[in-house]
Amino acid sequence: MLPGNRQIRARNIIKGLEGPELRELARHHEKTTLYGSPSYVTRVRNRSAKNTYIVADDIPLGVRQQSLPGREADKIVAAVHRYLEDQELIQVDRQMGLTPPATYHCRLYVTREYARLAHMWYYTLFPHPVEGEPDFTSVYVPEWPERIILVYPREGATYILGTDYFGEAKKSFLRQAMYRFKVESGGLGFHAGSKILRVRTEAGKLEEIGFIMFGLSGTGKTTLTIHDHGLTGEEGIIIRQDDVVLMDRQGFCHGTENGFFIKTEGLDEGQRVLYQAATGPMACLENVMVYADGTVDFANVELTSNGRGVIPRSAVEGTDELIDLPKAHRVLFITRRNDIVPPVAKLDPVQAAAYFMLGESIETSAGDPSKAGQSKREVGTNPFLIGPEAEEGNRLLEILQANPDMECYLVNTGSVGARNGSSGEKITIPVTTGIMKALARGGIKWEQDPDWGYQVAVEVPGVDMSKYDPRQYYDAAQYEALVEKLRQERRQWLAQFPGLKPEILQVVEKE
Repeated sequence: MLPGNRQIRARNIIKGLEGPELRELARHHEKTTLYGSPSYVTRVRNRSAKNTYIVADDIPLGVRQQSLPGREADKIVAAVHRYLEDQELIQVDRQMGLTPPATYHCRLYVTREYARLAHMWYYTLFPHPVEGEPDFTSVYVPEWPERIILVYPREGATYILGTDYFGEAKKSFLRQAMYRFKVESGGLGFHAGSKILRVRTEAGKLEEIGFIMFGLSGTGKTTLTIHDHGLTGEEGIIIRQDDVVLMDRQGFCHGTENGFFIKTEGLDEGQRVLYQAATGPMACLENVMVYADGTVDFANVELTSNGRGVIPRSAVEGTDELIDLPKAHRVLFITRRNDIVPPVAKLDPVQAAAYFMLGESIETSAGDPSKAGQSKREVGTNPFLIGPEAEEGNRLLEILQANPDMECYLVNTGSVGARNGSSGEKITIPVTTGIMKALARGGIKWEQDPDWGYQVAVEVPGVDMSKYDPRQYYDAAQYEALVEKLRQERRQWLAQFPGLKPEILQVVEKE
């Protein structure tokens, strides 16, 4: 439903086109790669978070969410609808999710000039007939003179104006789904990848262990989601989702998408699975350097360091026809810090809720390019929340306490021991993927950290942990100062969310 029960009226609306037909409409923007895949270059090359507003006068919002009064937003929307009456639009209908209650009919309208947005979005979701009223509608007008994104949660509608960055279309539907699922099903929507590790455990039993991995873009979430962990033979992985899952109160994680939206910066053959998919004929590249002869250069960031690609799940080795995760046995909060956070720490449910709320990471070019590389925090590492942040942390705690078989971990993909003149000891991909394999198989030896109270891994089968003890890189006074600085940052961050359970706030205090 559109605000004010409006209807889309246009000079012409093109409906029911399949992917190849949408590509033909977008030919005027395409540069074809030597792999036969399309590549596009946009005017805006990252999300417009500062221009995004929630329009919901009667819905409580979080302290870090921008709102716009309905009367102001409705004036803009009315002007948009008047403009569209003289335009030719493309309408694309797709389905998010495969398993009720997390299935949603999604409809995108975009002005014909920007058919490339419809083409890319088509491959992120599943088929759905054009008939019927959609659950969610996004109206995309890139040529609008003002850059502004208006999100109507009750109506399930989003107006994306003045930007031609594809990520806005993709996230507009996922944002709505996360809110709807939270309100109607009592679960939570997570910005998280999901996979299964099939391993032979310490007890000698072959088991399938479900993982979900939180992390902002640039922290390694996609890399860890797709990695095979060196598992062969009867052991192996099954990749389910890369971006958003909807988890119910039993820990069942509904998948949402049929494609992955990957970062391509620095992609090479060393990342075999992603590289093969990104260089396949079904990939759709955005803001990636493609030369006149069709050669793709993922290392060239002259256009942006936020180069992207939509790749269908079917092109990714390790996927199957399923997108749901029956149970999130292991919940990983991925951070990227460079000083005193260890490669992995085991969290109890209250600690897990606190680190979910902290959402520690680094800023990337996908968010605010001017701050790329700087440390940042985002509740749930999810910039697309609607509603009070404390509700999310409190509900996660309830779910974890009701499901003791769900184990939670803080995973650092940065380094330890950074100081003047040294970037510290890098936590490499083999270290992190080896740790994840051990989290599934068992056999890790843990010791309690005296400052933070969580359990730190001191022995991990197949991984040399000796050089990853942060304390060995600082003298006692330096280490204590870093601890207190981080404690104060964390305390201040959590204090801004009214209604957060006191036991969650207490996690960052010294025991």
